[in-house]
Amino acid sequence: MEQDSEIKLAKNGNHEAFINLIKPLELQMYSIAKAILRHDEDCADAMQEAILKAYKSLPSLRQPSFFKTWLFRILINECNTIIRRRSSMIPLLNLDEAQYDAPNPEVRIDLREAVYRLKEVSRTIIILHYFRDLPLRQIAEMLDLNEGAVKTRLHRARVTLSEWLTNHKEGEVNV
Repeated sequence: MEQDSEIKLAKNGNHEAFINLIKPLELQMYSIAKAILRHDEDCADAMQEAILKAYKSLPSLRQPSFFKTWLFRILINECNTIIRRRSSMIPLLNLDEAQYDAPNPEVRIDLREAVYRLKEVSRTIIILHYFRDLPLRQIAEMLDLNEGAVKTRLHRARVTLSEWLTNHKEGEVNV
């Protein structure tokens, strides 16, 4: 009940109440951001943007009991935005190499790398479920999906990962 009163105060512009809501969640936020982004600078950017967006849109939060889920959904969206931005950029120093490098079958692929090649929602579900040990129900709430959809996407992602890793392993044997 105390959280509800803090949310009510924060909605009315009380900065300290908002800080009191965010402080206990910072470590979990960092943990989720780190699992998705892997780089500390990106985690800090995602957390900062998520907190700012949460503060600005706090009046739109309809059910105070879902504050944590709502905040984590904003964070996940920010993490995915950073990944999209990062994947569309080619570093200037590697521009020549990027134009001429062909995929090398000898390059080792690991599970984490394969996960980061998945589509956004599937990647997020795998990371939250397996790397952060979140239950499917909580993931469904965070991503605004029903639990059945999360289970289906999780299954498809596991099949895709299995195929990628199996094909890669067979490619190593043939080399």
